[in-house]
Amino acid sequence: MDGELTIVTMRFDATDPGSLQPLLAKYVVVTRQADGCRNVDWCASATTAGRFLVIEKWAQPERAHAHLDSAETVELASGCRGLLRSAPAIEVFHGISAHDLY
Repeated sequence: MDGELTIVTMRFDATDPGSLQPLLAKYVVVTRQADGCRNVDWCASATTAGRFLVIEKWAQPERAHAHLDSAETVELASGCRGLLRSAPAIEVFHGISAHDLY
């Protein structure tokens, strides 16, 4: 699976956006430096107040899965206690190339 793009999305619905944002900012900066990370984007919803989305792109699925168990992710999860309406929605996607469809 070397070279396969893996995308991880993490959606957060904050009850206290002001306290959540510094945690997400740190997570994004640290994750961008992780081995195998291609990019991380952090977005705020234009339609739902307090909703944030982190989109991670990984070079290999193993790297993405390892990062979900990393100290950075555990630290983020611990920091989120009491700041969210519900648990974050986390999904892992494997990229499909248009070339693979032929």
